[in-house]
Amino acid sequence: MKKIVSMSFISFLVFILVLSGCSSSDSSSSSTSNENSKEFTYWYPWGGDSEKWDKDRIAAYEAEEGAKVNAVYVPDGITNGKLLSAISGGNPPDLVLGDGNDYQLAYSLAAQGALEPLDDYLKEAGFDENSVLDGFKDLMKSSDGKTYILPQDSNVNLLYYNVDMFEAAGLDPDNPPKTIEELDKAAEALTKVKDDGSFETLGFIPWIDAGEDPYTWPWAFGATMYDTDAKKVTLNEQPMVEAFTWMDTYAKKYDPEKIKSFTSGFGGAFSPDHPFMKGKVAMTVNGNWFANALKIYSPDTKYKVAPIPSPPDGRKDSSVFGTNVFFVPKGAKNPQAAINFALYGNQDKVLADNINIWRSISIWKEKSDAIKWDNDPVYETVLKVAASPDSGHPALTSVASEMGDELTSIRDGVIYNHDDPAQLLQKAQDKLQETLEKK
Repeated sequence: MKKIVSMSFISFLVFILVLSGCSSSDSSSSSTSNENSKEFTYWYPWGGDSEKWDKDRIAAYEAEEGAKVNAVYVPDGITNGKLLSAISGGNPPDLVLGDGNDYQLAYSLAAQGALEPLDDYLKEAGFDENSVLDGFKDLMKSSDGKTYILPQDSNVNLLYYNVDMFEAAGLDPDNPPKTIEELDKAAEALTKVKDDGSFETLGFIPWIDAGEDPYTWPWAFGATMYDTDAKKVTLNEQPMVEAFTWMDTYAKKYDPEKIKSFTSGFGGAFSPDHPFMKGKVAMTVNGNWFANALKIYSPDTKYKVAPIPSPPDGRKDSSVFGTNVFFVPKGAKNPQAAINFALYGNQDKVLADNINIWRSISIWKEKSDAIKWDNDPVYETVLKVAASPDSGHPALTSVASEMGDELTSIRDGVIYNHDDPAQLLQKAQDKLQETLEKK
């Protein structure tokens, strides 16, 4: 799920940061007194099994390198303003790991001068940019040509579908929908309505799970959203209009209020009460990690996966990347030690346990034998989607987070009020372009 943050609060804190002089300091000066130290502070975003795994790699690194990692669990630390408060207060962590779509916020912070350039530290650590998959290189650099972000690993989104429900509806589970038209036909065949007009099952809901992310469907439909070369916001474009218009066909056909009522009693992705696990929704778009959730909470569910369907002129077999990213806040006291750990932490051999649980993908061109997903049908689809030239990181701009908020608001206006998406998109485009030009 995309995390929502008040960008006015972020902009205010960045303004304080700039006034305090942190944003204009020389990146090399911040680590002068710590250049030989191996002690640094690291913020990580997750609890549970992922926290245990992260602590294990921290312990291994400390043992191998004689380092001291002051690790702090900071959930939503980027999105709730804690990070910028720490930066403006002159006491930032040395390294932050952002979870999934946090890369957009990190990119925005870099553009606003809140992050340290990493080029010198990466060079000192022996990093070779050519060893990284091409799909991640655009994320690493800001518009000034400097490197601010180091990807760790990434997730992709897939279409999950229930095999038993397909067969009961007369659909071939070995031939899943590939186009939007086929998806719509399958959704209709899989939907069952009770005598009182409520739903017994729904074939598909475009705006739940990963479909709730405001970039998922515009990306599949082929929208660009932002012209990097011209530095122009391009929301009111035909693929974007078509994506919202298509979502509205589900709202008009099935009634979004009835859908909300139908799904209100269900649990989240890591719950046995998720509607896909309960056999109440036959198809859903979700991340590669959802396969492990199904293994834990619904092991008897027979399912398969496929690339997200797209229209004829859209992005075939593609996904928005949900990339976990390392970055160094402005004013960090020991950036070199932080980057040394980040490069250690995103090696295949270190990530293998994590990848072998969640089916995420490494950023490196050469793969390690430690990754054990040979002949796994889910992972084969993950790799197919990850390798697609149409998969990528949308809206790499300093207004990416504001854009996500605007697109979410537009979607709600379209599906609940049947508003004209073109008018809403034009209004948002003008607003975001004005914001962009002021930054």
